[in-house]
Amino acid sequence: MNTAGTIDRPLTHDPKKQAPMKPSINELAGATPEDFTTTGVIDSRQNRTREMQLIPEALARAHMHERLHEAERERRALRLVTARRMQRRAERASLRARRAIAMAVMQ
Repeated sequence: MNTAGTIDRPLTHDPKKQAPMKPSINELAGATPEDFTTTGVIDSRQNRTREMQLIPEALARAHMHERLHEAERERRALRLVTARRMQRRAERASLRARRAIAMAVMQ
C-alpha cells in the first residue's frame, strides 16, 4: 500500500485531515481478467471501496474525539468550581483573622 499510515495507526485521527482513500490498483483494474468480468460485478465492486469500509472507523474516531473533549470540559468545570469554593473559604478565613487581630488590638 502506497498511502502513509495504516488502518490501525493513521497519521492523524482527525477525519477531516485524512487523505481520501483511493481504490487499490487491483480494484481499479479488477482482480479477474477482462474476459470473465461482467457489468454486475463491476457495479457491486464500486460500492466496496476502502473509503466506504473505513467510514464506521472514521465515525467512531470522531465520536471518541468528541467524547474526550467533553470529558476535558467537565474536568475544567469541576476544577473551576473547586477553585471558587476554596477562594471563598480563604476569604472567610482572612476575615476571621482580621477580626481576631482587631479584637486583640482593641483590648
